Amino acid sequence: MSSSEIRQQFLDFFASKGHQIVPSAPIVVKNDPTLMFTNAGMNQFKDLFLGNELAKYSRVADTQKCLRVSGKHNDLEEVGVDTYHHTMFEMLGNWSFGDYFKKEAIEWAWELLTGVYGLDKERLYVTVFEGDASEKLAFDEEAKNEWKKWIAEERILNGNKKDNFWEMGETGPCGPCSEIHIDLRPDEERKKVNGATLVNMDHPQVIEVWNLVFMEFNRKADGSLENLPARHVDTGMGFERLCRAIEGKSSNYDTDVFMPLIRFVETQTGKQYGQEEKLDIAMRVLSDHVRTIAFAILDGQLPSNNGAGYVIRRILRRAVRYYFSFLDRKEPLLFQMIPTLAEGFAGIFPEMKQKQDFIVNVIKEEESSFLRTLGNGLEMLKDYFNAGKKDVNGETAFLLYDTHGFPLDLTQLIATEIGVRVDVDGFNKRLKEQKERSRKAAAQETGDWQTVRDADATQFIGYDALEAEVHITRMRSVKQKNKDLIQLVFDQTPFYAESGGQVGDTGYIESANEKIRILDTQKENNLIIHIADKFPENPEALFRAEVNGQKRRDTMNNHSATHLMHAALRQVLGTHVEQKGSLVNEKHLRFDFSHFKAMIVEEIEQVERMVNEKIRENIPLDERRAVPIEEAKTMGAMALFGEKYGDEVRVITFDPEFSRELCGGTHVSATGQIGSFKIISESAVAAGVRRIEAITGLLAENHNRELERTLSDIKELLKSKDLVKSIVKLMQEKSDLEKKLESLEGEKTQHIKQELKKYLEVQDGVNVLISRIEIPNAEQLKNLSYQLKNEIPMLVCVLGAVVNEKPLLSVIIDEELVKSKGLHAGNIVKEMAKEVHGGGGGQAFYATAGGSDASGLDRALEKAKTLI
Repeated sequence: MSSSEIRQQFLDFFASKGHQIVPSAPIVVKNDPTLMFTNAGMNQFKDLFLGNELAKYSRVADTQKCLRVSGKHNDLEEVGVDTYHHTMFEMLGNWSFGDYFKKEAIEWAWELLTGVYGLDKERLYVTVFEGDASEKLAFDEEAKNEWKKWIAEERILNGNKKDNFWEMGETGPCGPCSEIHIDLRPDEERKKVNGATLVNMDHPQVIEVWNLVFMEFNRKADGSLENLPARHVDTGMGFERLCRAIEGKSSNYDTDVFMPLIRFVETQTGKQYGQEEKLDIAMRVLSDHVRTIAFAILDGQLPSNNGAGYVIRRILRRAVRYYFSFLDRKEPLLFQMIPTLAEGFAGIFPEMKQKQDFIVNVIKEEESSFLRTLGNGLEMLKDYFNAGKKDVNGETAFLLYDTHGFPLDLTQLIATEIGVRVDVDGFNKRLKEQKERSRKAAAQETGDWQTVRDADATQFIGYDALEAEVHITRMRSVKQKNKDLIQLVFDQTPFYAESGGQVGDTGYIESANEKIRILDTQKENNLIIHIADKFPENPEALFRAEVNGQKRRDTMNNHSATHLMHAALRQVLGTHVEQKGSLVNEKHLRFDFSHFKAMIVEEIEQVERMVNEKIRENIPLDERRAVPIEEAKTMGAMALFGEKYGDEVRVITFDPEFSRELCGGTHVSATGQIGSFKIISESAVAAGVRRIEAITGLLAENHNRELERTLSDIKELLKSKDLVKSIVKLMQEKSDLEKKLESLEGEKTQHIKQELKKYLEVQDGVNVLISRIEIPNAEQLKNLSYQLKNEIPMLVCVLGAVVNEKPLLSVIIDEELVKSKGLHAGNIVKEMAKEVHGGGGGQAFYATAGGSDASGLDRALEKAKTLI
């Protein structure tokens, strides 16, 4: 049975049990501050468990793209080393929202595994929660009794709270769980050791396949538990592990999920899988990591230096590191694996093929960039060892890792090859300090929600009104970055919550007795949260909520202009242009889009002109709410990859022949309100992604006025109306003067060189020159040193100068003397630098140093005489 058939049988089975089959949520999480990535199948149903949203279907099943690399579920360092951990994996799941419970969940799990998939019952074990006295949680008798109907009692094992009580996080829905494990060892081994003793013992052949979670409780901020209003079922089965069990393989990587990728790597590297452990690990790492990277990019997360983007970059670099170090591959490889990957997922995630070219280009550029980094890191290490260092200290190892992206294990590998050690403890100390700083910066203490009044989900009325009468339904305190804030939820609200790139509204709420500022409006999952600076004195009062109207109007200008610009870009550059990120606030708009080269001036002008034409046309907004998603697609509305849309969507149109998009943001009633539009910058953000920043309305007018004023000032300064001609003339004059100056300085250097030769001393057959000179810059000091070395054999030359009131030192030594006399320019200049309160270094034959105390220059030169 192929992996595709295994997946489809799961979905068909639960469809036959009355479950609605829903699509996977994006692997990148957008509206949940507690998560960067979807790390479990239940993430997209979090609001249902939290009571923020009513379930549309009481029974649901799906296959969910998941990613676990950071935080509580940190499997990254295990990936590739063992045979059953992954960064990206599919989680097959079925859910009940207040419908069936333990009886059906257990019965159907057993029916599917043994009846449909035909797994050997004698290889299966199940666990049930043994209870926890400290939490006053009882033994899960109900689950055990249900299991006894299907499996021998000796195969039902008790599990502790760590393994058999599932929690969503530090707070939130939770409950006991029942795991299903399978023993995949050969029969001979099974006879020797009872598989029951190996369950949850990290045995590579006795693995968990399915976890059935029974949501019964809510964990509060104080650690206590309370019963949920309704009981739910949340199950998750690792697709890759299931395929391994059904296909009878000893490793997840031996299944048809991964083998096409591994075979491709074999053909590209000339290495064979299954011959050597370190090569096998490298190939497993590549076949796993390329899936994660590709799906993250597909769902809108590009590699970057912070947040979720940094995690993806880190995974990509781990893969590059493995093929660079162990597969002897020095050219980009991951990007070449994408067509094979896309073909494997064509049946369930066809969008991978649709976006294949974009994914390929992004990964190729990232790989090329990191390979250059590795090359630079190798050069830095080479210089480090050439400077006479015997060991790599923790500070240097961490600098290579943190600043230059050079991995510790590669530093260790190189150090081992030349017989030196790396201070790993020192490295880990600095890494721990950095993580602690990051943790403190991101730390947030969140109190429990205090219910003020019962209400359904907040109704957003901000499309039609900027003020309304509201009641507070719940509130809680939050401490973030040592700042105390209050979060409020209303029964209805005119405040737009930050979403889709548009910032949240600000304003205030006011009762008969008090006025409270709303500092921001955020969306946590689907809950609209208003950030306030204080608790209300009487939370049960009726409040008037009012949005900051000017900020909202300016933000709407920029949001609508973004839609117009997106459409213009597609017309000017091509339909490959797609939004890859955006920021819309009251000051400006920022738009990231797919395009693989910088825009030329004419293209920018064309986009500007097109947008301003649409503004002057004063096109009325055509806004349609609650449009069925398939109808919206038929209308030609543009959807964004990586966004999860509901069954009904909002369609924003400015001229059906020009701009029509799915969008939940706020917009002008007609384009004329935008006033004017001006692009102020166009730049690269990542491989294959460009960024435009633009302004509208009064800010655009002021910007243009400032440019006019600047041009007027330049005309006045140059006493010319033809600015281009005058500036070209100035530039030519500057170039001529620079050449003349360079010639004069060259003559001066030659004169200095000839004078220095008069002071040459011969000591034991070595030409020694130590002198203080006058020279204009460091580059000429270096050139002079090299000229002297090339003209005078067996030379040791030490020069000192003061440039811009700072002391500079240069030491150059004939390579023959480096070998025969053991002289080292880097070591010499470092000792000299102490006299000028500075530091420096370099290679054995040439090194430089700088300092802050010019008065010590003569002392440094005297010191050189004793050092040589």
